[in-house]
Amino acid sequence: MTAWIGAKRIINAYGTNTRLGGGLLSVEVTDAMAAAARGCVEMPDIQAAASRAIADATGAEAGIVTAGAAAALMLGAAACMARLDPAAMNRLPDSAGLPNEFVVSRSQRNMYDRALRIAGGVIIEVGMPDRLSGPGVRDASGGELAEAITPRTAAVFHLAGENAEPPLVDVVRVAHARGVPVLVDAAAQVPPAGNLRRFIAEGADLVCFSGGKAIGGPQTSGILAGRRDLVSSALVQMLDLDLPEMQFVAPPEFAPLNQLRYLPHHGIGRVAKVGKEEIVGLVTALRRFVAEDPDARTARWMVRLSALHAAVPQATLLPDGAKPGLPLLELPFADRTAAEAADAALRRRDVPVHLDASRIRRGVLAVNPIALDDVDLPLLAAALKECCG
Repeated sequence: MTAWIGAKRIINAYGTNTRLGGGLLSVEVTDAMAAAARGCVEMPDIQAAASRAIADATGAEAGIVTAGAAAALMLGAAACMARLDPAAMNRLPDSAGLPNEFVVSRSQRNMYDRALRIAGGVIIEVGMPDRLSGPGVRDASGGELAEAITPRTAAVFHLAGENAEPPLVDVVRVAHARGVPVLVDAAAQVPPAGNLRRFIAEGADLVCFSGGKAIGGPQTSGILAGRRDLVSSALVQMLDLDLPEMQFVAPPEFAPLNQLRYLPHHGIGRVAKVGKEEIVGLVTALRRFVAEDPDARTARWMVRLSALHAAVPQATLLPDGAKPGLPLLELPFADRTAAEAADAALRRRDVPVHLDASRIRRGVLAVNPIALDDVDLPLLAAALKECCG
């Protein structure tokens, strides 16, 4: 597939890593995207259809498809700052005078939260994560988050994760008591499929998911789900609005847009527009993911890893503790140096092999089955046996 543009094919045993091109799309998804590419549609209408599908899957009032999870985070931040004020929308990322602060536990800071700052947000860190640095057991508390909320606060930001502190329910409690929304980055929190509903059920006002990871959608797709008014604000800040105002009619799914005093110009999200192909592909993938039995999905991944385990019996099959339902094949080495040498050798092969090196500090490489093509399993087994046997 890639030969005609001169790119070198790899075997992606790392997972749905953006650097490695993400995962593989099902035939059903690619067929749906190809069909979408051969027709035209008004973008508010197709986003309204997507909203219905996202609401069904997440339990949210509304949802939109975005150009990846980072775009969803940027648009969510813009929505929390501008709400339904077209003048504020026109000003972003100049947020002077607006509620523009995003309160976050210091232990949840990460490289992706710059999406908040791109929108014009100011990050306010709270707490001392002694449990992570080693000298203690404490992290930020709900009380510390509450103290940091002021009239300048646009939202409380929460990075979802197994060990996130404070827990989301505590974050929601203190934020809502002070009248501010909670914006959750849950980009990589699927599987399990239940997480699609979990964060909304726990009270989050906006949740961001990646579409191109385990959900199986296009790599440049994401989901922003949550309150109808905030999702509507995010949508209008992404749409092409180069039309006479009287021609713009908000679909019922985004009825809060009827409250706009006037139509804003192209918003901050215009730099991250999403196409009809990605919207259709994401919705198709989302429906497939929700419909598939989680045990069947795990079993399919296990079949791939079991075939590889036979080639490297010293490896260990075990669950990924951070993603329930996802099995991994861990390859142990004498130490970090040995693991780094094996990793480099695999990447130098005629068909480069990329393994999950997130555990390399303790001398372990892993095979993640999500992005593997079944036809590559014999070649990967031979490579693992040669370099890791």
